[in-house]
Amino acid sequence: MDSFLEEEEEAATTTTTAAAAAKSPTAQAGSVLLPALHLPFLPPHLYQRASSREHKLNFKKSKEVCLNYIQDAMLQKQWKRAAEFLNFYIESLEKDFSTEYMGPSEMIWRIGTEILCHHSHSSMKEFNSFIEQMKTLGVKRYLKVCLEHAFHLLCNGLVDEAYQNLSLAESWRFGEQTVIQDKEMKLIQAYRGLLDYYSWSKQKNILLEHGHDGFEDLSVEQEMHSCFRKAAVNLKEIIKIPGVWDLFVKCYVDLLEFYGDHNEARQVLNEYAYNSKFPANPNAHVYLYQFLKRHGESKKSLISALKILHDIVPSHELMIDFNTMLQKSKKRKKRRLGLEVIFAALDYAGWKENVKAWNCLARQVKQIVISEKHLDWIKQEWNSRKDWWPAFHFSRYLAKRNWQENESLSYEKALVAGILLGKDCKYFKYISHQGCKAQVKRFRILKKFVNKHNPVYLRIFSLSDSSVQP
Repeated sequence: MDSFLEEEEEAATTTTTAAAAAKSPTAQAGSVLLPALHLPFLPPHLYQRASSREHKLNFKKSKEVCLNYIQDAMLQKQWKRAAEFLNFYIESLEKDFSTEYMGPSEMIWRIGTEILCHHSHSSMKEFNSFIEQMKTLGVKRYLKVCLEHAFHLLCNGLVDEAYQNLSLAESWRFGEQTVIQDKEMKLIQAYRGLLDYYSWSKQKNILLEHGHDGFEDLSVEQEMHSCFRKAAVNLKEIIKIPGVWDLFVKCYVDLLEFYGDHNEARQVLNEYAYNSKFPANPNAHVYLYQFLKRHGESKKSLISALKILHDIVPSHELMIDFNTMLQKSKKRKKRRLGLEVIFAALDYAGWKENVKAWNCLARQVKQIVISEKHLDWIKQEWNSRKDWWPAFHFSRYLAKRNWQENESLSYEKALVAGILLGKDCKYFKYISHQGCKAQVKRFRILKKFVNKHNPVYLRIFSLSDSSVQP
């Protein structure tokens, strides 16, 4: 890290106090490790010489001030300035409190790592050197440092080096500290398993691309199986621990599916989705649904998986699939749920211009209006939305924008607006007028449909409701 801490020119006039401090044996010893720095940003009490007793009394306060300066520099992305303050911070610890040097080691590690990751003059060699020092300095967090080192190597495309780093960390032993860091050790093993999966995936692609080539094919298969065994062991272990392990679960299931162990894959996904010890995780239900769909499971199983996903994330993109399956059901209860699902999805801004979602809603409300059955379903959903949906979805401004940008979207929304708000709704009037003006046939049909069924609208909603216009 020292190589990129550029020294500024010393001021022409140096105070007597600073000169005396520079000549002290402690300062000279520290300067062997770290270059002298001119720190104009710090208040005088941070670098003026003080008596041993005074310094000990003020050290805690000085340290906090110095850390505040480091934080300020990092927030402003002034990495050179942050490095200078960190350098001063370390130098101060070495001078005065060598016996307490272990105390702030985690802070030095985290701040130093952040600076090295962003400093324009930093190199991988310097980062590796710093991390190795931190491993020696912080035995209590040795495995955490190893993990971060591996992540940094991976971010720089050094996969083999990261794997080697994780392998060395896995073999690390340091008495009681090894037991205390058991969770970190499991993470080390899990990420090594992830890299084994990566190697397995590469070998699989080679095999699929080149087909069968005799001995060469056999060697690839052997390498694949070796990677599979190592990856499977470590991935299986980590996903037993309650937590969010999305990437590890996906990789492990991929391995199992490739070798035809579908029952084990299903069991893993069911455990991940339904085990109450694990935190609520929408992705767990997504993975289960996708697995069931790939293997042609019954609609009942698919609906069951998506029902829980709907309860957790009603705005999830799979709600279109969920609504479609529910609408095809012969059971009235499921069709009712389908209407609830699509209304709930359109409550979110991310769905405002989703043509498929509006098509689902338009199709279902149109069927209900034509049959004049279950009009109460529409009323129940609309009652909680009538005060804010008109401005949220059906303003005149949105009508103009939707018409200009997406004719299909404006058509579906106009149909829904006409049914929910009547033929005098501003959105419906604008879109139907523009559509008829452009001589688009479906807009003429739309206008006739809404006008014809306007009495149904009046039956559903009272006159006071119909007077509320967007």
